[in-house]
Amino acid sequence: MRWALVKVALAVTVMVVLAFAVPLGLVIKEMARDRAFTNAERQAAAIGTSLSITTDRGQLDRAVASTQAGAAGRLAVHMPASGEPGARAMEIGAGRATEDDLDTVRRTPRASTAEVPGGYALLQPTAISTGQIAIVEVYVPEGEVTNGIATAWLVLAGVGLALVVGSVAVADRLGVRLVQPAQRLAHAAHDLGEGRLGARVPEEGPTELKSAAVAFNSMADQVVQLLANERELAADLSHRLRTPLTVLRLNAASLGEGPAAEQTRAAVEQLEREVDTIIRTAREAKPQTQAAGPGAGCDASEVVRERMAFWSALAEDEGRKVRLAGVDRPVRIPVARPELVASLDALLGNVFRHTPEGTAFSVDVHNGDDAVIVLVSDAGPGIEDPEAALVRGNSGARDGSTGLGLDIVRRVAESTGGDVRIGRSVLGGTEVRVWIGLDGRAHRVEGRRRRRGVSRRRRAQH
Repeated sequence: MRWALVKVALAVTVMVVLAFAVPLGLVIKEMARDRAFTNAERQAAAIGTSLSITTDRGQLDRAVASTQAGAAGRLAVHMPASGEPGARAMEIGAGRATEDDLDTVRRTPRASTAEVPGGYALLQPTAISTGQIAIVEVYVPEGEVTNGIATAWLVLAGVGLALVVGSVAVADRLGVRLVQPAQRLAHAAHDLGEGRLGARVPEEGPTELKSAAVAFNSMADQVVQLLANERELAADLSHRLRTPLTVLRLNAASLGEGPAAEQTRAAVEQLEREVDTIIRTAREAKPQTQAAGPGAGCDASEVVRERMAFWSALAEDEGRKVRLAGVDRPVRIPVARPELVASLDALLGNVFRHTPEGTAFSVDVHNGDDAVIVLVSDAGPGIEDPEAALVRGNSGARDGSTGLGLDIVRRVAESTGGDVRIGRSVLGGTEVRVWIGLDGRAHRVEGRRRRRGVSRRRRAQH
């Protein structure tokens, strides 16, 4: 495309230059010729006054010599015969025109131009005092006729060349401006096809190519987001398997001794390792949770009662005291039921995995005007670094932890404009406060800023 634009610009400019330069050069040539012959006519007119007064040769010689052309030997006067017997025509000055040219002017008393060696001769008929016609001849050298033409042609050629070079340069720059964004777009598409997902295109250049770059970058972001969501889905689904695995592990521990019991415990341990491997492989994915649509959601009280009924059986086996409050009436929240179930299982599963047996815990639901708060508290040892615990994939080097449980809870809360905070509970251990916004506009920005701040602090520590 670049060379095509250069060739088009070159061809168009050359045609334009030729279309204007050639006629202009011819006009300049004609103007130089007219200038030379106009000057010759003035020289011929200068001697006309003397011819109308006298025909004396001496006086005419002095009159011819007094003119510029006569002094230069380029003016001649052809006088006719006086009509007396034996009189002959008189020639004053050095004439160059032939008799035929002179006879032509005598027959048709009109100014004429004749070619002579070295130039041209202007033949001007002039009436003399005797009533006859004398012919004034002014010699015009070839150099005067063509004076300035060569310079004019050189100037026109220089201007034309400059126009051609300038147009080629401009076309080349325009071609680069058009081609480079297209090349960058092609290279980025090739890189993206090769699996380099960070390939992006600068959004610059002509409007059409800029729009293409914006569309490409948006497409690349969507591809990256889709891949991240797939890995995240694999990690989250795998993490949700941790809840039944915890039940299996606890039940397997109570089977006693024997080959069957050992095989069951070994199988559960292997399954846990496989699930952990899947989670750790996918835990680098960027989280992305979409807010529930209009009308979507569930009854938080019902879900909390159901999950507490599930976990209460394990709590009773481990001698844990359980307290449940705030679920005596329906509480609608804009969270899909499976998402809330996964979040509660993640929070309660952490209590069972990371606190000793016999540790009490409680779940409280507080319904406000613009938010619903779910508090999960325990009497365990607590969390040393609450902010780091909210970073996706940070397991804190704890056995059986992938660092995704609290991330699942946080993403569910932030999808409604809420957030998650970790603090010290009244029981002496950890309190996880899940703020679920009923109007996501109030806290969405604050939650995202807090998440970015925690991520930056965590990266700085590493």
